[in-house]
Amino acid sequence: MGVPHREADATVDLALIARWQGGDQRAASEIVERHAQALARFAASHGVRDAVDELVQDTFVRAFGSLESFRADSSLRTWLFTILKRLMLDRQRAERRGRNAVELEEDHAVQEFNALDGMVADEALLRVREAVARLSPLQREVFTLRVTEGLPYLEIARIVESTEGACRVHYHNAMRAIKEYLSDD
Repeated sequence: MGVPHREADATVDLALIARWQGGDQRAASEIVERHAQALARFAASHGVRDAVDELVQDTFVRAFGSLESFRADSSLRTWLFTILKRLMLDRQRAERRGRNAVELEEDHAVQEFNALDGMVADEALLRVREAVARLSPLQREVFTLRVTEGLPYLEIARIVESTEGACRVHYHNAMRAIKEYLSDD
């Protein structure tokens, strides 16, 4: 059931790309409307507290500037996530250089991940967020893309530059770690 929906989404995206390349500026707005919220959630789930909108906007600027290189062997959304991830990594590197390459320690991930805590009133969701924050960065990324965005493992593998099998293992290990954390009351 999920695959036909993804195929329909891909068809819509390809039609919008063709319209934009044909000069229809409204198609670009429709592409942004279809994907901006997912990109913002992805950035926020990776601890970006400020400039989420700027990162999302930069993602679209970069995407529209290189749309001719989009080969459609993955979904447009996957391609956009990949661009956003690279922008976030570039930003992190620049921030580290600005702090004289001071590395974040693993326990800082909890503070970074909890950027959305103010919006979450339910204590159970807070516990899940705490459990997710304890995951390794790669496990957290795979888990977020799978659970929050519902991406298939093949697309996740492209985004995180890994294999489909490795992403399945990271997801399984993340689920196990979260369950263990939640059962340790």
